Amino acid sequence: MIRAVDILRKKRDGLALDAAEVAAFVHAATHGDWPDYQLSAMLMAIWLRGMNTEETAALTGAMTQSGQRLDLRDIPGPKVDKHSTGGVGDSTSLIIAPLVAACGGIVPMMSGRGLGHTGGTLDKLESIPGFRTNLTVDETKAALRTVGAAMIGQTKDIAPADRKLYALRDVTATVESIPLITASIMSKKLAEGIDSLVLDVKFGNGAFMKQFDDAKRLAQTMVKTGNSAGVRTEAMLTDMNVPLGFAVGNAIEVIECIECLKGRGPADLELISVALAARMVRLAGIATSDAEAEKRVRNVLESGQGVEKFRQIIAQQGGNPKVIDDYRLMPMATQHTRIAAERSGYITELAAEPIGRAAMLLGAGRFRAEDAVDPSVGIALRVNIGDAIKTGESIAELFARDESQVGAATALIRSACRIGDEKPIAAPLIRESIV
Repeated sequence: MIRAVDILRKKRDGLALDAAEVAAFVHAATHGDWPDYQLSAMLMAIWLRGMNTEETAALTGAMTQSGQRLDLRDIPGPKVDKHSTGGVGDSTSLIIAPLVAACGGIVPMMSGRGLGHTGGTLDKLESIPGFRTNLTVDETKAALRTVGAAMIGQTKDIAPADRKLYALRDVTATVESIPLITASIMSKKLAEGIDSLVLDVKFGNGAFMKQFDDAKRLAQTMVKTGNSAGVRTEAMLTDMNVPLGFAVGNAIEVIECIECLKGRGPADLELISVALAARMVRLAGIATSDAEAEKRVRNVLESGQGVEKFRQIIAQQGGNPKVIDDYRLMPMATQHTRIAAERSGYITELAAEPIGRAAMLLGAGRFRAEDAVDPSVGIALRVNIGDAIKTGESIAELFARDESQVGAATALIRSACRIGDEKPIAAPLIRESIV
């Protein structure tokens, strides 16, 4: 029997743990063998001392094995998923899943809820009347067979060690650790039964990783971990200094995604969605090159097959598919507040994080994991970086229920927006790929 204190001392002193010691730690987190203070001490030791490649792989593997793994071998077709590290206005999952499914991929997309200034895919989906994300395993497999995609939340049986350790990381200031982030994300993805995975690792003020170099290290670690586990994994490093698209909220982002699937969405949201979907199609073996994959994705987008696939996904998971044609069926707060420019010029800055915090104040996000979200509230941005604007023209419009939060949200948006005399040069949205 390996004593907790011996493992703690070893990692405290900066030594590498072997697979058995890592497995003992994960088993303790899953079954309650160690008290929270020892689990927390271990998390802090990892945060301070780090983990090498072998330790990170062992941690990810043990967390994956801590619960149930989906067995999708009886479902024909290549199984492929995408994961984003999160941002503001990042609703690409709702576009990518139907596009890839329409191309012939099988997409078991397990997503999370929003916390803090970043939104969550499950919250957005659940703003569609009737949409269920808490599918059973049998329901998930039925959806994959019928429509080629299932957009679900993590069940209590998938990577249970992660739920315990993530809750402790959140309250012990040990969230920002590349080995711990890698194991948390990849254990859930590896438990999905997928063949390939594309990671969208974001950097910038609205991202979890603020610095590009940190995001790149995280991407490299996750790609190496996924490939070592037998899942073909690649990553794209994308800019999250500015919100993606124009909508920030839940229902309002769903509407923007439907518009994108109809070919009428914001250019930046379409660009990154198509790029990620094409990478998934190529990794899944549906296409042999990025160029062929992008052509396939654009064909299903422009032909309307993508939006029809989203209609099928909504119906399959209990939602009202009529929202595709009638946005009035989506919840939308009736109180609108327009924020006008105080001077003329060009939009030189539109910082994602304060805009995300403004949406959170309105009720679109959570301060704590147990908080509820209001699907009807949000922010519609009217400008992007480089746009010319005149005094009095709209920067954004707020959709709110509680007037008491409008003032603070308005102040945050004004702090996020800068207007200058010269048109700035826009930074590339996709910075680098990791393969």
